[in-house]
Amino acid sequence: MNDPGLADAIERDSKAVEGNLHDMDPGLGGEEEGVAHQEDAQFANESTAAKKSEEDFLLPNWYWMFSTAFPLIAGTFGPMASAFSICALVQSWRVTIPDGGTEGHGIKVPDPPWLLAINAVSLGIALTSNLSLLLNMARRVPFRIAQPVTIIGWFASSFLLIGLVGAAPKIKFSLAEDRALTQAFYYGIIAAALYFIVASLMLCTAWGAYYSYYPREFQLTMSQRTLMLQTIIFLVYLLAGSAVYAHIEQWEFLDAIFWSDFTLLTIGIGDYLVPKTHLGRGLLFPYAVGGIIILGLVIGSIRSLVLERAATKMGNRMLEVRREKAIKKMKPEEKKRLEPITHAQTREERDISEHERRKAEFELMRHLQESAHRERRWVSLLISAMVWMALWFLGALTFFYSERNQQWSYFQSLYFAYTSLLTIGYGDFTLLSNSGKPFFVFWSLCAVPALTILISNMGDTLIKGVKDGTIWLGKVTVLPGESPIMDTLRHGASKVTRRRFTDRDDHQDKEKQLVDPPSETESEEIEFEALQVNIAHRHYLIAKEIRRVLEHVHSGPRRKYSYAEWTWYLRLIGEDEASERTHRAPMVNPKHGVQDATTHGEGDEVKQWSWMGHRSPLMGGESESEWILSRLTVTLEELLHKHHLEHRKDCDKKPSS
Repeated sequence: MNDPGLADAIERDSKAVEGNLHDMDPGLGGEEEGVAHQEDAQFANESTAAKKSEEDFLLPNWYWMFSTAFPLIAGTFGPMASAFSICALVQSWRVTIPDGGTEGHGIKVPDPPWLLAINAVSLGIALTSNLSLLLNMARRVPFRIAQPVTIIGWFASSFLLIGLVGAAPKIKFSLAEDRALTQAFYYGIIAAALYFIVASLMLCTAWGAYYSYYPREFQLTMSQRTLMLQTIIFLVYLLAGSAVYAHIEQWEFLDAIFWSDFTLLTIGIGDYLVPKTHLGRGLLFPYAVGGIIILGLVIGSIRSLVLERAATKMGNRMLEVRREKAIKKMKPEEKKRLEPITHAQTREERDISEHERRKAEFELMRHLQESAHRERRWVSLLISAMVWMALWFLGALTFFYSERNQQWSYFQSLYFAYTSLLTIGYGDFTLLSNSGKPFFVFWSLCAVPALTILISNMGDTLIKGVKDGTIWLGKVTVLPGESPIMDTLRHGASKVTRRRFTDRDDHQDKEKQLVDPPSETESEEIEFEALQVNIAHRHYLIAKEIRRVLEHVHSGPRRKYSYAEWTWYLRLIGEDEASERTHRAPMVNPKHGVQDATTHGEGDEVKQWSWMGHRSPLMGGESESEWILSRLTVTLEELLHKHHLEHRKDCDKKPSS
């Protein structure tokens, strides 16, 4: 949501406050003057916040990706890369396969000391980079210090591991049928790739901040700030539990990592890696429950990032694109309808009033808003489905090549990947290769959040359609509702055909709803006539509406107000829909930092806006209830502040008895 002119009202009253302060007697204490300046600063902050909300809405999508999404992705995969670096360090990288044996149970070939030293240095640098990013997200270390440390450290760790991965197979060791590389080697490959990716993402973030495209600090919510910490806790839990089970069950540590992964993700492959001791089976109860809870927190934070912030940003941009296209496609006579109707125009020049024109503009914007919301839901479903399908098919392709010793067909690999993605885990196929197990750990950690997001998007589209269809079918068959069956059938046909056959009836119903305001609002419209005389009554009405809108904010789903309700709330904050004074034709391509045209009337500077413009309350990230609530509270504070100063001035002017 954006601010249609409230910032200028705050500015005007701030200037008036300064004039009142200078007109007061010199006896006005410094304490009162300090309080006044503090409240003026508060109003200025509200204005700055409203302006920032507008500018954020006009920013391209890549601004948000660079400033918010990339740091969160790095904060999630950076600790994962460090965990894989630990896995690459705890075991030698080469084995010889005995006669009749497999690469999973080969004889270890010791690594040279210099390889272990470089591997340990790479891990130490990476851990320092992770700590730097975590402290930066927690605002403990400034951006200018943390980002160079993080980026350079991750690049250094990546290049060191890449060098080791390239050199290890050639150190007095040639690959043959009786020789193989261990899981640790493949964990090193994955870690090197992840370090390079997250360092590149943070380099993009630092580039945008350097050129001042966005602030040099992360604008993150509390859940997003804790995402990196939650990821670290889960990975530490995974590694610690694996170390315990490796000792109890006499497993290799990396095999225990593989077991912990498919256990905590509730996949349950069910191969030879199952607890066989009483202690191992007993510890499984608390270990699995604790891991699932921590994993749920991580997935919840990722879901919040993707479904709330990313989806909202994408929906806002879609709405902006639709708004611009709608204005560009209008004919000249249609664009004329978007221009305010002034009182100076004759009756022959005005076929409708300014209030009616604004109402038609509001309804057009509401239609664009609903279309953009519908498009955003289906695009989100398409993107999440494509990501899930890519994980499925590419994962199956990797398993097909990694398990070639088991002679898997591609269909069998698809089957295994599908049962693992859906956490079914029949156990009829399992991984035995040293390359397949590390890839499965990384792949499954990515796949489970992707599946969660896909199911959530399906709930907003396909599942919601099935649910609504089931309810509609029940109403026309065995579960009749309050409405007649014909009305139910007509309503269903309207949804399916998007009002193609029932547009006139729905339009008439909508017109009636918009023309007739709610009963309480109607009575308050009459009361509003006396507000200029009785300012205390206006304070009462604003306070009453704040309580009502606050209930709307906390109740779901998000409430959408009719034009009659919007007219009422705008009048409470000082706007008049029937007056063209604050209205203007919408801008087609507003740019970041653009200044709206201003008009000067009676010495006041007024910022103009349009329902179809970029300053429309229907645009932006705030819900309509949040927008109204914030403006009502600011208006009430402003009025009470001005009333207090006027009362103080009158008291000071009275002669002392």
